[in-house]
Amino acid sequence: MPVRLTAAVSAALAATLLAAGTLPAAAAPPGAQATGACSARVSIDQYSDALDKRSVDGLYAGNFSALARDTDGDLLALSDRSALVTLDGRTREPLRGVPLADEDGKPLDSEGLVVEKDGNRLITSETEPSVRRYDRAGHPVGRLPVPDGLRVAPAGRATANQTFEGLAAGPGGRTLTASMEGPLAGDGNGAQGRPLHRFQTWQRQPHGGYALGRQYAYPAERGMTVPEITSLGDGRLLVLERKFEPQGNTIRLYLADPRPADDTRGTEKLTAATRPAAKTLLADLTRCPSLGAPARQPQINPLLDNIEGMAVLGHAHGRLHLLLISDDNQRAQQITRLYDMTVRL
Repeated sequence: MPVRLTAAVSAALAATLLAAGTLPAAAAPPGAQATGACSARVSIDQYSDALDKRSVDGLYAGNFSALARDTDGDLLALSDRSALVTLDGRTREPLRGVPLADEDGKPLDSEGLVVEKDGNRLITSETEPSVRRYDRAGHPVGRLPVPDGLRVAPAGRATANQTFEGLAAGPGGRTLTASMEGPLAGDGNGAQGRPLHRFQTWQRQPHGGYALGRQYAYPAERGMTVPEITSLGDGRLLVLERKFEPQGNTIRLYLADPRPADDTRGTEKLTAATRPAAKTLLADLTRCPSLGAPARQPQINPLLDNIEGMAVLGHAHGRLHLLLISDDNQRAQQITRLYDMTVRL
């Protein structure tokens, strides 16, 4: 275990104080790992493997594809194998697990997670795809509409396992955004030759439901997929892009602004004439210092694994405390790893 529990607790407390603006940027808790710059705007503060190959309430605490802050301050980690695990908001220790299923009791390919103000959970499944609302006990209590074109073929034009991978709530929870992991069949590249992925939004209604909103294109780098998005609360998004090759994972973090993008709800095929969301590269995580992290399979940077989850835990003075988590796919060769990072906007 690269980080002892005492160091992880101390570092988590320091990150919280930093996010609140009460800890100088140069300060570090005793025993914490050295910080290091991944780019001019992103630094890695610490990592922890304390969650790797754990269980809670008879559920495997791994396969994590999303992270979110719960209403009580704890963390929720979503497994893509139909489970939701609560982590202590300070120590990140697993506290409890809740199994998930669809309305017929069938398992989900659960990928994206948003916690509503009343504590209900919005969870995507890549299978159809779908966005369902669950209560705290893990019971489905509603479902959002999904455009026919985004459904998996032959019902729509999406490719299996390339649908709703990320989910984010915008300012005040009024706008919900789901990101397609891959492009639809028939959609082309943008003006700069990047494949265009569709991001679908919903608008929260006064009665608490959601109505379909605008849809827009996001220009992913060639060969990359979109495993996760999270909101900055001002309409902009942080977007993860990833690629896995025999030499290991490439993970990049982008800042995306959908405001200049065309509304593509009525656009049959996306082309170079489609104006997508604007994006700015914040960091290529293969360039982060490795911090001495071990890897169990080939990696460009041994710090990295299959990163799929992301949540903003604090925001002060232009700095974000960002937490990432990797999906170990329940394989001995992979690691469930948490990454505390600072992003300067």
